[in-house]
Amino acid sequence: MAGKRGRYRPGLKRRIVDLVRAGRSVASLAGEFEVSEQSIRNWVKQADVDEGRRDGLTTEALAELRRLKRENKRLRMERDILKKAEAWFAKESDSNPSGDTSS
Repeated sequence: MAGKRGRYRPGLKRRIVDLVRAGRSVASLAGEFEVSEQSIRNWVKQADVDEGRRDGLTTEALAELRRLKRENKRLRMERDILKKAEAWFAKESDSNPSGDTSS
C-alpha cells in the first residue's frame, strides 16, 4: 500500500476520506488500512480545502509552492556561485595587472 516515505495512492486516500464522511471512525479505518490516524485526519482536511469546504491552500497550490521554493533555492545557489566566480576573476585580474596570463 505505502510507497516511498509513507505515500499512498490517491485512490486509497479518496476512498478513506469518503468512508470518514460516510460516518466510519478514523480509528477503525486506521487499523483496517494500516494508516496513521493523523494521516487520515490530514487527508480529510486537505480534501475539504480542495473542495472549498475549508480555507487553505489547495493541493495544486501546495504543489506550485513546492516547485517555486525548489526553483528559488536553485536560483540562489546559482547566484552565489556566480558571485564567487566574479570575486575570483576580479582577484585574478588585480594580481595580474598587465593582462598577461602566461606563467
